Amino acid sequence: MASGFFALLDDIAVLMDDVAAMSKIATKKTAGILGDDLAVNAEKASGFVSSREIPVLWAITKGSFINKLIILPLAFFLSAFLPVAVTIILLLGAIYLAYEGAEKIYEYVFPHHQPKAQLEVKEFTEEEILAFEKDKIKSAIFTDFILSVEIVIIALGTVLAEDITTQILVVSFVAIVATIGVYGIVALIVRMDDLGYRLIKLSKTEKSFTKTVGQILVNALPLIIKGLAIVGTIALLLVAGGIFLHNIDYLHDLLHNFPSILAEFLVGLAVGFVTLLIIKSFKKVFLSKRS
Repeated sequence: MASGFFALLDDIAVLMDDVAAMSKIATKKTAGILGDDLAVNAEKASGFVSSREIPVLWAITKGSFINKLIILPLAFFLSAFLPVAVTIILLLGAIYLAYEGAEKIYEYVFPHHQPKAQLEVKEFTEEEILAFEKDKIKSAIFTDFILSVEIVIIALGTVLAEDITTQILVVSFVAIVATIGVYGIVALIVRMDDLGYRLIKLSKTEKSFTKTVGQILVNALPLIIKGLAIVGTIALLLVAGGIFLHNIDYLHDLLHNFPSILAEFLVGLAVGFVTLLIIKSFKKVFLSKRS
C-alpha cells in the first residue's frame, strides 16, 4: 500500500515536471503576442477618469477570464477528437496575425488623413459617460477574445503530441499566466501617469527629486504604449512566420539557410502583405459594386 502511494507521488512529480517544461516552451511561443496584447489593452483601459481606470480594467479582466472558460474546453475538445482542426485554426490565426502586423506597418507608412473637426466643448451626462464606459469594456473584451483564441491555440500547438492531461494543465497554466500578467502590467501602465501627477503635487520646490520622477512617469506613458505597439507589431509577424515555418515543410526547406528570426519575419511580412492586398482589393471591388 505504501509503495503504491509513493509510486503515485512519483508519477505526479514526473507529470508536474513535464508540465513545467512544456509550460516554459508554450509560454515562450505565446510571449510574442503579449506585447501586442499589452499595447491594445493599455489603450482600451485608458481614456477614463483616474477613479474609473481600475474598475474598468477589473471588468475587462473578468471578461478575459470568462473568454478563457469558453475557449479552453472547445480547444481541448478539438484536440481530443479533431486534432487537425487545431493545426488549421493555428494557420488561420497566423494569417490574421500577419495581416494585423502588415496593416499596422501600412497604416504607419500611409496614414489616413482625416479632415480636422472643429473642437467642441461638450458636457456629458452621467448616463452618457456610463454608456461610453460600457461600450469600451465590451470592445476590449471582444478584442481579448480574439487574442485569447490565438494564445490558447498557439500554446496548444506546442503540446499536441502530449496526452490530454498534459495539454489541459499546460494550456490552462499559460492562459491564466497570460491573463494575470497582461492585465497586471496594464494596471501598472495606466496608473503610471496618475502616480507621476501625485509625485509632482507632493513636490514643494521647483527642482526636486519627486517632481523629476513624476515628470518622467507622466512623459514616459505615451512612449511606453507606443514602444509596446512597435514591439507588438514585430512580434505579430515573428509569431505568424514561426507558425508557418513549423507547419509548412516547403517554407521550412526553402528558408532553412536563413537565420530563424529573419526567416520568420520575412514569411510573416510576406503573408501579411499578401493578405492585406487581397482584403483591400476585395473591399475596393465590393464598394465599387455597391456604388
